[in-house]
Amino acid sequence: MLRKNKLDARLKPIYGRLLLTWAAILLERLWRCFWPLVTLLLLVAGLLMLGLHDLVPVEAVWAFAAIWGLAAAAALGRGGWNLRLPQPQEVRARLDQSMPGAPIQSLLDSQATSARDAGSVTLWQAHQQRMAEQAQRVQVAGPDLGLASIDPFALRSVALLIFCTGALFGSPWRASSLSEITSGSEVGLNGPVWEGWIIPPRYTGMPVLYLNDQEDESLVLPVGSEISLRFYGETGALRLSEAVSKQPSDDEASAEAEVGVAEETGGNDASSQEDLTAPTFTVAQDGLFSIEGAGGRSWKVFVLADNPPAVSILGLPELSEDGALSLAFAAEDDYGIESGTVRISLDYGALDRRHGLRPEPEASEEILLELPLPLNGNHQEFQEFLIEDFSKHPWANLPVTFSFTVRDAAGQSAITAGLGAPLMAPRFFEPLAAALAEQRRDLLWSRDNTLRISQVLRILAHRPQDLFKEAGHYLQMRQILRRLENFAQISLQLGAPGRAIRISDDERDEISEAIWALANALEHGDIGNAVERMQRAKERLSQAMRDGASPEEIARLMQELRDATQYYLRQLQRQAQNQPQSGENGGQQENSMTLSQQDLQDMMDRIQELMEQGRMAEAQQALEEFQRMMENMRMTQGQSGQEGSSEGQQAMEELGETLREQQGLSDQAFRDLQEQFNPDAQAGQSRQNEGRNGGQGRGQQHEGGGGGEAGTGGTGGEGQRGESGQNGEGGQQGDQAPGGRESAQGGQGSLGSQGGLAARQRALREALRQQEQGLPLGQGAEGQAARDALDRAGRAMDQAGDALQQNDLADAIDHQSEAMEAIREGMRALGEALAENQRDGQQGPSQGQLPAPGQNDPLGRSSSDGSTETNGRIGQTQRAHRRAWELLEELRRRSGEQERSEEERSYFQRLLEKF
Repeated sequence: MLRKNKLDARLKPIYGRLLLTWAAILLERLWRCFWPLVTLLLLVAGLLMLGLHDLVPVEAVWAFAAIWGLAAAAALGRGGWNLRLPQPQEVRARLDQSMPGAPIQSLLDSQATSARDAGSVTLWQAHQQRMAEQAQRVQVAGPDLGLASIDPFALRSVALLIFCTGALFGSPWRASSLSEITSGSEVGLNGPVWEGWIIPPRYTGMPVLYLNDQEDESLVLPVGSEISLRFYGETGALRLSEAVSKQPSDDEASAEAEVGVAEETGGNDASSQEDLTAPTFTVAQDGLFSIEGAGGRSWKVFVLADNPPAVSILGLPELSEDGALSLAFAAEDDYGIESGTVRISLDYGALDRRHGLRPEPEASEEILLELPLPLNGNHQEFQEFLIEDFSKHPWANLPVTFSFTVRDAAGQSAITAGLGAPLMAPRFFEPLAAALAEQRRDLLWSRDNTLRISQVLRILAHRPQDLFKEAGHYLQMRQILRRLENFAQISLQLGAPGRAIRISDDERDEISEAIWALANALEHGDIGNAVERMQRAKERLSQAMRDGASPEEIARLMQELRDATQYYLRQLQRQAQNQPQSGENGGQQENSMTLSQQDLQDMMDRIQELMEQGRMAEAQQALEEFQRMMENMRMTQGQSGQEGSSEGQQAMEELGETLREQQGLSDQAFRDLQEQFNPDAQAGQSRQNEGRNGGQGRGQQHEGGGGGEAGTGGTGGEGQRGESGQNGEGGQQGDQAPGGRESAQGGQGSLGSQGGLAARQRALREALRQQEQGLPLGQGAEGQAARDALDRAGRAMDQAGDALQQNDLADAIDHQSEAMEAIREGMRALGEALAENQRDGQQGPSQGQLPAPGQNDPLGRSSSDGSTETNGRIGQTQRAHRRAWELLEELRRRSGEQERSEEERSYFQRLLEKF
């Protein structure tokens, strides 16, 4: 070993590293010399813990012990013979390998020549100093314990694996039985051996216990635990006595199962032999069990009871924002809830059995749903929500009873008392949609309601112009009505009035699905129109406040109004981007009001706050003010109809006019279809025959209708002057419409017959064909989409003209609806194509190009240097843009403060319009 007092003074600063290197070399040599001995020790230790010596004859144990002893002695002798302690020079050489130049060895060198030359001495001392500094940076190298070249078969790894297996699955106490063999006694050679395991139920999550390791005589075990024993040695030498596997009866004491010597007659029975040597029983109660015989033991068992689960309902069901029912519940169990269900049954006691609910329901089966369990795996105690959408269920909003059931892994269950509450689902606030939804519910309730439902729908269809805003919705209901009346007529012919015995489940489901689709279309309308969507959301919220809807329903409708308003503002912003503000238009908006999104958000927050406080009258008034403000809000944009409008804007105007003309044709066809159902009224004289302008049809011309009613004197002296000012039978020449088409001419009698409508339809188709030829569509995807949509519109117009020629008004209205929808799609695609072309074309002046007149900022500075944009807005630097935005936001905020004077707010408004 290295001693510091005998070490060269030049090496004392690195003595610690020299010592560690010496220890590393020593450990490396010890491992290389004695690894066979370590392998033998690990091997025998693993085999003893596994109890292999208990399974083989004693002679084999002694033979193995002798062989192992010889091998261990040989390994010990070989290791001691080959072991050599590390020498100082070996330590220094190992350290020198970590640094280039062998600094340690260089420190020990001496100057061989020129010892009297002062220059050489100085150079040598500098060299020694440099080597000393490098020696301070040497690193200690760890021992190299690799034995791949010495042990190519990895015998040391095999021994380590056996040792680890014994440590995990065996027990060190198994080695104690070796003393019985070494004692040489008769009991040691032939004594009984036993093993046991306690296996708790899997759902408890408890580990398996080795019974031989349980030193305590009291055991606390979960009920249902299985105790498995193994008896070795002579059969019958050990006996089991237990009183924990079953409940004792009242008339007798605890039953004791005794495993003893097998009967002579049953010695050949395999199952009986297994019961004697491998008994197994399940713990069901407190009691004792013991192993009697040599080396036996006894234990007192206390059973850990498994309590049944518990479940409770937290509050009443609520309606979430997406229209789904939400009901909170809580559950708990000792070891965790395994599964759960909720049973929803109709509460007949609280049900108003009138009208369509009078018959016995066909869908009387209870609703059975699986309860959601936590995803984090903690099922012992949790709270969750049952979320389900019942909007299409026939029991929607009817009184029901909720009953929750949970089960644990042991099969125990718990059930709650029935909770009576309505089956929450979104309600329809549009009266017609609500009526249709009620008829759908009655149809799904019982098919006996078929005749009654058809009568109700017939009443709704009696005056469709008062209820239906679109002809397509009326046609859908008429188709539903026709199918229901067919089934009702069949029932009457079969002598079962009111009972549609021929209607099948599939047909009933188809009809109910059609009614549901129509009710939703009437309730939600065309959400593509931002203004209509916002107006409809406001009406639904107002209706909910008047009807006293629940706070959850009002909150959901308030959120719907917020979404509709945001969508409307985005549409306005997109329109403003597509139509940049002109200088002339700015002066026309001097007195207009500008609202920021924050102002609108504050107003909606105020409305919701009033509703939450129960001040519905004030909330209704605030809602009306909000609606008026939205209607009065104006967006700065160029006039699309002025002479300076672009070619694309003119094309959009012509398509819009074509769409209005097509709408007028569809309205006229719809009126003629109504008059077929009301033959007593003369053409154009029905009081409900209103045109798109809302005027009555007795003498006034409907916009887009062109049906010749203008100027035609009605019977009874009620003929009114037409728009041309002529009375009686005089005709009227229609105005020249955009796109080269002429509106229909009025004359004596009505030109609204199918022949006249077909001619007008063909003329409108020809006008659309001419417009397609001059559209600036470009080659982009939006342009192609516009072409495809207008092609579909043209084909639908051709089919509508053919249907009008054949006097098929219903089919013509369908094709006209398809044509209008295709024109709308074409206009949207054309708008996107024009916007894309405009963005591509909005580039600043190129190098060397002079700025156009008017491209100066409010201070008269030219924007050609790139500091400002060509439209006069503040320039492109990040700081300037941010500062400009802050100033504009401050101006908007101050202009919206109502407490300021009108002159001051008008001044801020003019600044906003100017900049």
